[in-house]
Amino acid sequence: MSYTFEDIEKILDFTSWSKTKKIDELLRIDCQMYTNLGTDSTKTERETTKKRSRSIYRAISKLDKEQGKTFLWHMDS
Repeated sequence: MSYTFEDIEKILDFTSWSKTKKIDELLRIDCQMYTNLGTDSTKTERETTKKRSRSIYRAISKLDKEQGKTFLWHMDS
């Protein structure tokens, strides 16, 4: 099954998945969003992807505070 941005909370609530598997799936979603951007993407689409990416990194922070903090820091710099 392929998960999307809308499934973030569902992924966080999975009890049968390890923390690593959850983080991997969240990063896969993030990667997929950026992969779908192209040279023809509008400024709004790029901004939406960046906001969603930030949400994904905040979700990762719930699982691994240090790793999520590092992603957010690199996004801001």
